Amino acid sequence: MGAGALIQDVEPENAERQRWLALAEKALAGASFEEKLVSHTDDNIRIEPLYDRSIAAEPIVRANPKLPWIVSQRIDDPDIERARAQALEDVAQGATGLSLVFEGAPNAFGFGLPRTAQALETVLDGVPLNRIQVRIDAHPWSRAVADWLVAFLSKRRSDPAKLNLSFGIDPAAIFAGTGRLRMSIEALRASMPQSLAHFFSMGVPGVLLEADGRVFHNAGATEAQELGIMLASAVSYLRMFETARQPLVYAAPHIGFALSVDQDQFLSVAKVRALRRLWARVQEACSIPNSTANIHAETSFRMMTAMDPETNILRTTIACFAAASGGADSISILPHTIAHGLPAGFARRVARNAQLIMAHESHIDHVGDPAYGSGGVEALTAQLCEMAWAELQTIEAEGGVLSSLQDGHIQKRVHAAAARRNAAYRAGERVIIGTTLYPSKSERPVETLAAERRPAFSEGVAVCEPLFPVRIDQSIGAAS
Repeated sequence: MGAGALIQDVEPENAERQRWLALAEKALAGASFEEKLVSHTDDNIRIEPLYDRSIAAEPIVRANPKLPWIVSQRIDDPDIERARAQALEDVAQGATGLSLVFEGAPNAFGFGLPRTAQALETVLDGVPLNRIQVRIDAHPWSRAVADWLVAFLSKRRSDPAKLNLSFGIDPAAIFAGTGRLRMSIEALRASMPQSLAHFFSMGVPGVLLEADGRVFHNAGATEAQELGIMLASAVSYLRMFETARQPLVYAAPHIGFALSVDQDQFLSVAKVRALRRLWARVQEACSIPNSTANIHAETSFRMMTAMDPETNILRTTIACFAAASGGADSISILPHTIAHGLPAGFARRVARNAQLIMAHESHIDHVGDPAYGSGGVEALTAQLCEMAWAELQTIEAEGGVLSSLQDGHIQKRVHAAAARRNAAYRAGERVIIGTTLYPSKSERPVETLAAERRPAFSEGVAVCEPLFPVRIDQSIGAAS
């Protein structure tokens, strides 16, 4: 029987695929199909060159798909007056959210606002809180800053119930990012539900507890590892409230997520979508109504390069597009000069305006879930869900996220993933444009603000091996 007869016996879709495969093999001229057209993610998820359209998928949208995502600008300058001017400038020029990054935060990259009530009040002085989301990055003193913020709102006679706030309290991210907790794990598990009870009674909308995956991503975690660790953090919060006999149905809507998105566009889109699906599955397992995940996305720090920093603008633009397409509720773009120090006005403006152009000129948010039905993205989303769920189960078997960190299990897996990735860059299997491929022969001076780097958080009772943010170009010796 000839090839033509075989093609006539298969379904039309498969017949089209067979014809495509025949043309692909002809174009390859004897080269390996697997090596040339099939790739794999860091989690070893297979990526085919061609997928059929998914007909069984369901759309995955953000909490309020009728509104654009929140354009959130980082406020991390140790100089309080300078930080206040930055905040007012960002809001005046179109930002709809502010991310306050305090010293000692794992995501501060050595800088950050001073840890004082005065710094908080000064930065927010004059900011129209009724139309701006205020989020606080997870850091060792989040609980105290939450009290300062509530006191500041009372002083301004603002009704917290009418605001959009995120307090960024995340013990796991702090434990992993600093290697320290200010109390024992047992004491934390026992005290957290009661200490947050009055926030629930105030009816404050937004996020009280946050599962932050950026710490793990920037230390080298794979996509599935980042998602699995975030889920484990969220599950630990639910377990704390269950132990304290607090209704989970009220706690779940106040749990949010923060993740990293990088230059791998389709994988980043799938990661955001997978997180929504995974959180829905967790709530289903807890027999509580589904509360749509509140997701903050920030562009990856580990993908940023010191050489040819303008190429970082392209990377962050792709990452932001992926976050918006995937349905993130709020997005922050790291300024392209962040590898050189505290970003100055031009880099901050570029980061802000990239989002504004995408939102108000390109109208990326006009489609609720543009990846819906895409065979490739749906397949990536489903496989990320499976592998992230497996990571969650592994962490649960290790006693939960805090115990796993204390015993070094999560760190071991993250370091192994980073080592595999770095080896691929060193071997030339992966490249960084402008750094390992087509490097600039000369570098132009980069403008940054004068600021002293803040010391790392060193207090604490519980101790673990810290996971510090490391750029890939640093890991492979491509940059100073």
